[in-house]
Amino acid sequence: MAIGALIIGDELLSGKRQDKHFAHLQSTLAQRNLELDWTIIVGDDPEQLQRFLAFSMASKDIVFSFGGIGATPDDRTRETVAKVAEVLLQPHPQAVAEIEAQFGDRAYPHRILMAELPYGARIIPNIINRVPGFSFNEHHFMPGFPEMSWPMIEWVLDTYYADLRNTSPKDEQIIYVIGGRESDLLDAMRVVVAQYPELKLSSLPHLGEKPHIELSLRGEAILIEQAMTFMKKAIIQGGFSWQTQL
Repeated sequence: MAIGALIIGDELLSGKRQDKHFAHLQSTLAQRNLELDWTIIVGDDPEQLQRFLAFSMASKDIVFSFGGIGATPDDRTRETVAKVAEVLLQPHPQAVAEIEAQFGDRAYPHRILMAELPYGARIIPNIINRVPGFSFNEHHFMPGFPEMSWPMIEWVLDTYYADLRNTSPKDEQIIYVIGGRESDLLDAMRVVVAQYPELKLSSLPHLGEKPHIELSLRGEAILIEQAMTFMKKAIIQGGFSWQTQL
């Protein structure tokens, strides 16, 4: 099951604010030996938001979404989820209860709008001000405020995915190819990808005083050893050298 992140807000694209969710989500997932498969940053434009939510919600991926669930006119995530899912946006009893318990009469007429969720949604508790986030299928929608959303990430993982752990590749081997270019090793890399689809291959060229390629394979140790042995032979046959440290 792939894991994705959807980070929403014009302020991120304009540079008014810098995103903090991506790095934090990476770190939180890594504690469970999980990792992200994709990330999208999109603004508040309704057509763009609908476009990317339609893409995301068509998958079975676990998705953590940050931003756009408030009550101001530029907060369009709740209504767009309902539109993409073709369900009604309506007051959620638990969300209403949480907001009323926190704000009393001050919940009306505006704060209570944040209790309008897509039909079938489940709330995510908010330990800061009790205005909940919500889950819809495997998508989990949280506020843009880190102090609210980051505890929600932990709650979602503990509540729905307690047994989801250790899906990141277990082992990794890195070598540094000296003197060669990626184009010189393309044929060998294609063979590895074709013969070892379980492995994740990464080729990172580095320029500078000592140009080199950082070549890594991630996955099961025995498969890494087989594939890397093949790569090392191809490197030598190409007239280049490799080493395990720079």
